[in-house]
This record gives sequence, C-alpha cells and structure tokens, in this order.
Amino acid sequence: MLVAYLSAFACAVCYGVGSILQSVGARRTATTTGALDPRLLVRLAVQVPYLVGMGLDLVGWVLSLVAVRSLPLFAVQAILVASVGVTAVLARIFLRVRLDRSQAAALVVLGLGVVLLAATAAPGKPRPVGSTAAVLIALGILPTALGCFWAGRALAEERAVLTLGGLSGLAFGGTALCARALEADHTLVDVVADPLSWALLVYGVVGMVAFAAALQRGSVTIAMAGQSTAETVVPAIIGLTLLGDHARSGSGGIAATGFVLTVLAAAWLAAHSRVEPDVEGGRLSVRAWPGS
Repeated sequence: MLVAYLSAFACAVCYGVGSILQSVGARRTATTTGALDPRLLVRLAVQVPYLVGMGLDLVGWVLSLVAVRSLPLFAVQAILVASVGVTAVLARIFLRVRLDRSQAAALVVLGLGVVLLAATAAPGKPRPVGSTAAVLIALGILPTALGCFWAGRALAEERAVLTLGGLSGLAFGGTALCARALEADHTLVDVVADPLSWALLVYGVVGMVAFAAALQRGSVTIAMAGQSTAETVVPAIIGLTLLGDHARSGSGGIAATGFVLTVLAAAWLAAHSRVEPDVEGGRLSVRAWPGS
C-alpha cells in the first residue's frame, strides 16, 4: 500500500505545480468568447509553460490511477486536493509570499485532514459493478460536457471560472471513478471493450478543455477551488455507495472528520490565496494575498 500512498502524494505535487504553469500558458492565448471551444487545446499546444504543466498533470494523472487501484476514492481524491496547499507552499518558498495566520492555519488543517485520511482508509479492491452501473458512469460524460458548453457561453468572469473549474473537477473525478471501477483481472481485449476505459479517456479530455477555459478566463486559484471540491466530494460519495469503499474498522468517524477538514481547508485556501501569472513578464506573481 506504500506505493499507492506515495503515488497519491506525488500526484498532488504534480497537480499543484502543473496548474500554475498551465495558467501561464492559458493567459498567453487569446480569450475565448462565446461557447467553449475544444480547439483551445490546439492553440495552447504552442505554449511551453502549458505543455510542461500538462506533462506534470499527465504524470500526476497516471500516479492517481495507480493510487485508486488500491485505495478508496474518498482518501485518494482528498489527498489530491492537497495540491492547493502545494501551490501555496511553493509560493511561500520560491516567490517569498508571506502567509497570514488564517492561511497558515488552513495549511495545518489541510495537513491534519490528509494525515487522518491516510491513517484510516481501508486498502482493497472495489466491489464489482454491473454493466448497467458501468454504462451510467460512462453516460455521466454527456451532462458534464453540456454543462461546460453552457458555462462557456452563459457565464462571465468569476462565475464562469468557478463553474468551469467545478465541471473540470467532475470530469477528472470521472476518470478516477472509471479507473477504480475497472476490473483488475481484465484481459487487454476486455479492457478495450469496456465502456469505462473509453469513458476514462473522454472524461480526461473534457476535464482538460474545461480547466484550460477556466484558467483562460480568470484566477487559477478560483478554478482550483471549484475543481478540488467537485473532484473530491462526488467520486467519494459514489465510491462509498457503489464501490464499497470504506474506512478501517472502527475509524469511520475519524475518516469522515479528515475528509471534511481536507475539503474545507483546500477550498478556503484556494479561494483566499491567489497565485497569478504575470503574462507580459512570463513569470509568476502574486495578487490579492493578504500580507503579501
């Protein structure tokens, strides 16, 4: 299980750094108006910071798939949300950003929540899902994608950033759910024929487009606040109810406490710690941090 835990924590680091670099690249492209445009990824392909950030996200994504094969979704997804804390810590170390007391307290709470989850999550394989459940999981792509197009057209400014970030979180949560639900003993032919395998890939593309659009429209931390909440809560609920995920015997209350602390601390930290790219200078700067 050590490999699964290390994979989850390494994924959080990759996501935290990758999101900042993607934000730099997204801000260098022309702002998309109107409906969400999948061609955005093509335009971003020439931006080196975005490509490096995507590379880190890809590495992190693979690591997350390794983690969810052995650990319950509520633990893995909550550990991944610690990427918000990684961003804040990196800003403190490399950008010399001063954290006020509330931000420092949020980091402590975030760390405590992650430790509680890591200590109480019960490793193991998920409960097999039937074909009907697998199809329903795969069909979740449709409302997620439609929601992205609606948000790209109907919303503006921070509402669009938060909504698109949340929808990207649902999509990335869908990839984790698909990976967790896939049968481990499938042959290669079975994996290719399984709708969850294709859904995993499509969820990933939808998540990338939605998050890129959110970064292009506004603050990376607002986008991450929406993403982290949706990516954590929804898969956790489905994992507990459908896949049989659970905490170690007698530690359900501690696990629930750790989960709530992690999600709330990450969402608060993301909303109050805005690390923004300086597009013209090609560097990272910090805006709207109290005490900075």
